[in-house]
Amino acid sequence: MRFFVLLLLFFCFSCKGNPVEPSEKELYTSGKNLWKGSYFQQNSVEHIDLEKGTIKARVDGRWENFEMVELPDDFIRWSSERRLETLDRVRKNEMPSLTGPHSGMVASYGVKRNDSKLSINNAVKGMGFLPKPEKIKGLLALLENTKDSSDEYKLKVLESLYSNVDEYFTRKALVSLELYTTPEFETHTFLNEMVNPAVSVVFLDFPSFEVRAISRLLHPEDPQIEGFERDVVKYANLIHSYFHGDFPKDFITVIYYIVEVFDNTPGRSGQGRRVMPPLP
Repeated sequence: MRFFVLLLLFFCFSCKGNPVEPSEKELYTSGKNLWKGSYFQQNSVEHIDLEKGTIKARVDGRWENFEMVELPDDFIRWSSERRLETLDRVRKNEMPSLTGPHSGMVASYGVKRNDSKLSINNAVKGMGFLPKPEKIKGLLALLENTKDSSDEYKLKVLESLYSNVDEYFTRKALVSLELYTTPEFETHTFLNEMVNPAVSVVFLDFPSFEVRAISRLLHPEDPQIEGFERDVVKYANLIHSYFHGDFPKDFITVIYYIVEVFDNTPGRSGQGRRVMPPLP
């Protein structure tokens, strides 16, 4: 009997001394089972009405109704001017700036990935204007018909769009892509936005703005996406490949519906003061 007890202890200590290493998928996922095969469906955001400017989301585990706000004139002026400057740098074969409206630093929280003890995360995401519902099909046709044109012609197309922001784009949202998430590798941003869709997006520049938003994630293979959201997925991927070249697949699209805007510019006019909705 004593022999068997010693043998059992030996095997127990042997197991402790040689732990099984987690696989890469186990490390870089959450175990939340968010996928339906090759695609997902976000269930923390619903009842989106861009025209009325309302959206319902589950934030911190509780459903709440939010009202969208419009990006202020100062933001639109800054963003459009910086984007036009970037296009001019591209024309001159100069390196585009890493600061400005294209690079939004998205802060999120809510879900711990298996490689971390914390759920908080911050990541830089490419950001763009979201087309108005009544304009998006025309923009899709424009980009599709000109994507094989010369670089100079495509630069002029984009310059025309960014010189007339309010004609083509809504002020109530921004759009981005989630480039790296797959069922085998879930980014922290993706996990947090799926479960807790409230985010803060900061733009490093002068002036500097912070946008607080509700994130809506759309997978291109989701058969239930239709109408405007289906067009947004096409648009976000098409505008991304307009200069970067074709990609073998469409990427996950994220719409950031804006609920608050802050001016983070150093100095008396900013310093983190809320500008939208206006303070009483």
